[in-house]
Amino acid sequence: MSTAEFTALLVLCTATSFTPGPNTTLSTALAANLGLRKALRFVTAVPVGWGLLFSLCAGGLGALVVALPWLHNGIQFAGVGYLLWLASKLARSGTLTQARPEQLQVSFLQGVLLQFLNIKAWMLALTVVAGWMAGHADALDRFFVLLPVMLAFGFSSNLLYAAIGSLLREWLAGPYIHGVGSALRLRWFNRFMAAVLVVTAGWMAIL
Repeated sequence: MSTAEFTALLVLCTATSFTPGPNTTLSTALAANLGLRKALRFVTAVPVGWGLLFSLCAGGLGALVVALPWLHNGIQFAGVGYLLWLASKLARSGTLTQARPEQLQVSFLQGVLLQFLNIKAWMLALTVVAGWMAGHADALDRFFVLLPVMLAFGFSSNLLYAAIGSLLREWLAGPYIHGVGSALRLRWFNRFMAAVLVVTAGWMAIL
């Protein structure tokens, strides 16, 4: 892989990984509500799930998503539905869930499976396969370069957003500020993050 190709890959990774999306939004919300340690399960699940998805696309499965409209639409519909369900849970959460973390939690397996319901993740994987692997004699060697780079960006971006959420947690749990208590601040925060998920779901619906 040439220096120009690798540089283009890094630009793509930065643009797609660090811009807000369903994964980064959930990483922020989970860390703010549950703390950074509990959010790490989801943060770790994102690159694991995407790595599996990318491996399948590199093996040719991704072509089916493009070739079969019903499969593409099914992934899109399921992903949008799941994000809206998560948004509804988030919008109803009004207290920091230290005592009852089950009120708002995404398991490691759910985090992995969410990548397969994210049509944006499929399109990114297909873009990388088409641009950096397809038609190259050293496609397998390229795969073993691409995979760890993409995984590193996926983990670091979600960890960054989770760290921001963890810092916000201290503010959300703080004393009254200008007459606004912690419960009301958290409710506003969760509803804002839920709205971001709804907007993301709407964006995914028109892809």
